[in-house]
Amino acid sequence: MSQAARNVLGNPLQPCSLDPLTGFYRDGCCNSGPEDSGRHLVCAIMTSTFLAYSLSQGNDLITPQPQWRFPGLKAGDRWCLCVLRWKEAYEAGVAPPVVLEATHESALRHVALADLQAILQ
Repeated sequence: MSQAARNVLGNPLQPCSLDPLTGFYRDGCCNSGPEDSGRHLVCAIMTSTFLAYSLSQGNDLITPQPQWRFPGLKAGDRWCLCVLRWKEAYEAGVAPPVVLEATHESALRHVALADLQAILQ
């Protein structure tokens, strides 16, 4: 985890959500490190369409999983998504809006800034 994490705009990374508490490290930010194989880099605002899509792809983001400190999500919640899941949803036309200020710059290794900007909050 970088001490001076930056967002996709080149500025200091802003928190994504403290309620529900998000991030691979559950620090509220979309920070990532070598142990985060899913690369939870994209701060997104959940939509019912995306949550249904994710469930249909085998990733249930709706049901609480207390053992993982996961509260279950609803439309309107902000959450650090795996960058490749966001990209998959984008290509399927169901990506949730992105909060650029809270999306880690490493996401740009996998998705174009223009794609992230296409679906803003």
